[in-house]
Amino acid sequence: MHKHPMDLEEDVEESTEDQLRREVEDLRRKLRQKESAAGHGEPPKTPWNPSSVTIWALFLGAAILAAVAFFAGYLPMQKRNEQLSADAKEIEQSVPRAQVVEVVRSDGKSELELPGNIQASTEAPILARADGYIKRRLVDIGDRVRAGQPLAEIEAPEVDQQIRQAQANLQQAHAALDQAQANYEQGKSNMELARVTAQRWASLAAQGVVSKQENDQYQAQYQSQTANVNALEKAISAQRSNITASEANLARLDETQSYRVVKAPFDGLITQRNVDVGALVNSGNTLLFRVAQTGTLRLYVNIPEANAKSIRPGQAARISVASMPGRHFTGTVARSTGSLDPATRTLLMEIQVPNTDGTLLPGMYATVDFSSQQANAPLLIPGDALVVLGQGTLVAVVKPDHTVHMQPIQIGRDYGARLEVLAGLQDGDLIIPNPGELAREGTKVEPVALAPKAVAGSKGAGK
Repeated sequence: MHKHPMDLEEDVEESTEDQLRREVEDLRRKLRQKESAAGHGEPPKTPWNPSSVTIWALFLGAAILAAVAFFAGYLPMQKRNEQLSADAKEIEQSVPRAQVVEVVRSDGKSELELPGNIQASTEAPILARADGYIKRRLVDIGDRVRAGQPLAEIEAPEVDQQIRQAQANLQQAHAALDQAQANYEQGKSNMELARVTAQRWASLAAQGVVSKQENDQYQAQYQSQTANVNALEKAISAQRSNITASEANLARLDETQSYRVVKAPFDGLITQRNVDVGALVNSGNTLLFRVAQTGTLRLYVNIPEANAKSIRPGQAARISVASMPGRHFTGTVARSTGSLDPATRTLLMEIQVPNTDGTLLPGMYATVDFSSQQANAPLLIPGDALVVLGQGTLVAVVKPDHTVHMQPIQIGRDYGARLEVLAGLQDGDLIIPNPGELAREGTKVEPVALAPKAVAGSKGAGK
């Protein structure tokens, strides 16, 4: 460990003083030896009396030794400190390297995957239209049926009795009509006789042969017969109405009788059966079967508000189901509700999918892939380039002078590895993915293009 030059000078001075002190002690020791030898009869020795030249030589040698020691310790230490200062200055002046990617637009192809539920295009419950018992059941769940095909037969003896009663009522109505018509004919005859009689009595009364009272009596009889004929005409109309009502009742019962044989309303698949032979059924209340038309299926999808305008009726859609990996089905957007759901801000759309081979089943969970070409393709950046600070959502942009600028942006859809930028960036801008400590305004950096494989991987992750 190197000492400070001042410490070295102090060490040299201390060593020189120690050396002089030792030389003085040696001189004193020699003097004491000479005095001791003189006390024992030895001849006295000549004391050492150095000259001024010797003294200056000693001081000069000590100074030289101090200078040598000073330069031997201080100069290497000074050189080392200068080297450390130069290294620190080089480190401070060195510019960090930063990997950058260029902001580009997408290929213009918009891909959107949404979940959906597959349903039958037409599905109808089959209810009993006649009261009775199931006499025969002709189909079961999973059976494919044709329109008009018998599904079950209901035994309804009460309907047979009601039909016989309606037929008897119709016969009575016809008989009553015949009787009313006979009464009408008789009434017309009585009215004609009363008319002739009234005319005769009126002529006799004018001649004064009969009294006026007798003439008035026959005139009143004629008017009474005329009113009776009008009443008989109304009776005939009433009887005809009774016949019409009886015929309608009989037709209703005959139609009900036809409902004893339950038939399929359209081509489809029996998806539900609730009765068996001997079960009691009530008209309009008992669910017998459920038939679904699966030749064409419907798929309902909730489109987010941001994509509602880009998907139109007639647009193709690719459907896939988890139970059949690798296989895709093509559907067509048929219609939409035309309004957003206020709770979810989504647009409900119906997609029709041909299913002639019956591969798809109602109730399946499906994924719908919409692909469309966008006129104004969005800007894309890596997802790890986003920096969220107190002032908002930012990215580290490398300016042409190689300084970092924290640019606020407005993001759109999140594709996972990539983000869609709506505002704040332009084509060709250089940004730092995962900036870390470099996310500081004005930081000087040396931009280095990111490896093509890394960029390609980032792009592919967003599709």
